[in-house]
Amino acid sequence: MSNYFTHGYALLIGVGRTAESRWSLPVTVKDVQALKTVLIDPNLCAYVDDSEHIRLLQNEQTTRNAILDGLTWLKEKAAADQDATIVVFYSGHGCFDLSSQCYYLLQHDFKYTDIPNTALSAQEFTQALRQIQAKRLWVVIDSCHAEGMATAKGELPADFIATALPKGVVDALKQGEGRAVFTSSRGNQVSWIRPDGSMSLYTYHLIEALRGAANQPGDSTVMLSNLINHLGKTVPESARTLCQKEQTPFFDTAMEDFPIAMLRGGKGLPNSTPVSDLPQIMSDREVVTPALARAKRALAILEEQAASFGIRIPVDLQIELEEKRRQVIELESRHKKQN
Repeated sequence: MSNYFTHGYALLIGVGRTAESRWSLPVTVKDVQALKTVLIDPNLCAYVDDSEHIRLLQNEQTTRNAILDGLTWLKEKAAADQDATIVVFYSGHGCFDLSSQCYYLLQHDFKYTDIPNTALSAQEFTQALRQIQAKRLWVVIDSCHAEGMATAKGELPADFIATALPKGVVDALKQGEGRAVFTSSRGNQVSWIRPDGSMSLYTYHLIEALRGAANQPGDSTVMLSNLINHLGKTVPESARTLCQKEQTPFFDTAMEDFPIAMLRGGKGLPNSTPVSDLPQIMSDREVVTPALARAKRALAILEEQAASFGIRIPVDLQIELEEKRRQVIELESRHKKQN
């Protein structure tokens, strides 16, 4: 088993069909199926292909209890394996309750008329994740998909808005050492689906990165930093090119970098491979400088919108403004450290 990523354990959740059919989102199942395929490929990520290392929940399997059971399973795996790398991937709808300031993942058996009592709250999700005592925990939330929200437009109860995972929830999820949280979009942005319907833009480029798109000669593993560099560049570019929309992934990572998977079954990229033939990893300066400029432009637009409302600014706009201001502050801090 030496050529396998034996300490890797993954819970992959693709909500797909929901009990409330208008909220069904088939592409999420395509996402998790494609992700599982690359994870268990012995010539790629090389996770062990058995029920002890990979658990896939899709369609009717994605009940609230099944998701919590899956997180308990990961807790047990982490307790039994001190070198465990834990992966939690969720692809489905998410929404924010303005009145209670709570975020919810909308799993298969939620009821849109009673979201607080039937959907999986971010608080409960976070509590379950905190029970997983792993040195390395990577959580990916690909929520608020464009296609599904369009079909269900206007169906959310009052005070609920469709949105990506708020920064405050990400902060809560990341509490503890060795934890990283990725989200497919920010604020009121949506996660776009490729024009051919094969999978979401985000998952498509995530799989590219897991196949080594951002690695260099001599690498034998795919690191968190490889994923960040690739997703941070390709997802916004694809959203603009294919959908004429904005989609900016968000990353909140542990202080240390860590491996997520084997690279090409551990063989990696040979040192003899010309660097010019490989995708180049962007430096932190190359990532931060344009990101800061974009964030400032977006903040200026939001502030102009808010000013037009006077003192009666809509709550969802207030939330987006606050998140964008935090983003600008974080990017400015990173930019200063580079100079």
